[in-house]
Amino acid sequence: MTELFDTAVTSLLHLPEVLDRLGAAAGDRRSAGDHAHHAAHGHGQHRISGIGGGAPVDIMETPGEYAFVLDVPGLSKSDIQVTLEEDRVLVMKSSNGAGNGKRKREEEEGECKYIRLERRASPRAFARKFRLPEDADTGGISARCENGVLTVTVKKRPPPEKKTKSVQVTIA
Repeated sequence: MTELFDTAVTSLLHLPEVLDRLGAAAGDRRSAGDHAHHAAHGHGQHRISGIGGGAPVDIMETPGEYAFVLDVPGLSKSDIQVTLEEDRVLVMKSSNGAGNGKRKREEEEGECKYIRLERRASPRAFARKFRLPEDADTGGISARCENGVLTVTVKKRPPPEKKTKSVQVTIA
């Protein structure tokens, strides 16, 4: 009975990872209720589409920039890659070896040995891609990682000036 209980508990501990993979496979982590809320309140004019998984992301918009905020506990800045692909695709991912799901464990000393290791493997691998809107300034991207939180900021280009052209009216 204990073995069955241990198996059930272990399965539940991995449930968040399974849900992350399902969300990534679906391509969009927002629920139908979220979509309805955003449509009803005029959010998402500059829809930023994204795929990937492993790290939940918050995306904020201000008049001058977009900010992507991801929790990346256990990763240092050398473990994280932020790149821009063609067609304004922003990529944020853990670099090779980081987040491979294998936790470094302390060496067993003397007569001490591990009987069970159940703590969640950390850090988790992640890869997220987002297509930036037309007003994103791809030359104005910055990233910083502090206390396990990655913040990627993308400046906005100023809106184009509206030009008015007078047209002479002729009478026929």
